Amino acid sequence: MIFVNLRDTGMTDYQVNYITPEIKLSCYEGKLFKTEATFSDHLLVWLISGTTKIILSGNAMVLDAGHAFLIPRNHLAMIINTPKDGLPHKAVAMHLSVQRLRQYYQGKDIKQKTIADKIISFDQHPLMQSFLASIIPYFDLQDQFPEDIASLKITEAISILRTIDKDIDSILANFEAPHKIPLEDFMEKNFMFNLPLEKFSLLTGRSLTTFKRDFSSIFNTTPQRWLTRKRLELAHYQLAEMQKRPTEVYYETGFENLSHFSYAFKKQYGFAPSELLTRKH
Repeated sequence: MIFVNLRDTGMTDYQVNYITPEIKLSCYEGKLFKTEATFSDHLLVWLISGTTKIILSGNAMVLDAGHAFLIPRNHLAMIINTPKDGLPHKAVAMHLSVQRLRQYYQGKDIKQKTIADKIISFDQHPLMQSFLASIIPYFDLQDQFPEDIASLKITEAISILRTIDKDIDSILANFEAPHKIPLEDFMEKNFMFNLPLEKFSLLTGRSLTTFKRDFSSIFNTTPQRWLTRKRLELAHYQLAEMQKRPTEVYYETGFENLSHFSYAFKKQYGFAPSELLTRKH
């Protein structure tokens, strides 16, 4: 199961070419393309051109062409893709499913160590570059991509990750389902992600009913009201203290669009977001 929440603020061409259900090439030529996602598979991405900004739990990283990154499964991430230097945003993405990884690790003696479950970026490593160069030509195939070759390429990618990062087994070979975690800490770190409550409940190891009950007992309000208030507080801080523009702020704080953000902001604070910038000058 994959949850992806896409926002296209450039309203121009976005193209995806799958050679298998697990391997795709995406190309975007607009101004900005936002994705809020959490995957049940690990997602390995090679950035060919353009820039990718990844926001998670209040932190952000910006990656340029030539870099690769791994998004662990069941991990919330806001991904903002932008063309650069006259080139579209272009990337290859590969899903590393639990089924594939179980097959790979079967019979292997793995010594796991506890490491932070976070998005991992890789510099322009020769093994990564050679693998990308080997897979690009397959996207021009007119016939169906053979499953045995797809399996070999995914196995090769896993082996490269293990060569580059000696601790990667602690993520790739961990097949546990999301377990019940402290709700308050999780929500404080991830409120800016515009996800349905069902997804928040899953990621905290709860049924939807239990999630709502626990939430009410902790925050003394409904999830919808709390999320709106927290997102507006973050937006106010970014506008007032960081001098960001409303067009930058709304998509980083979990709002559907600029008009919805402006309406909610004015209802909360009594003035439009743009007025706050005017007052600072």
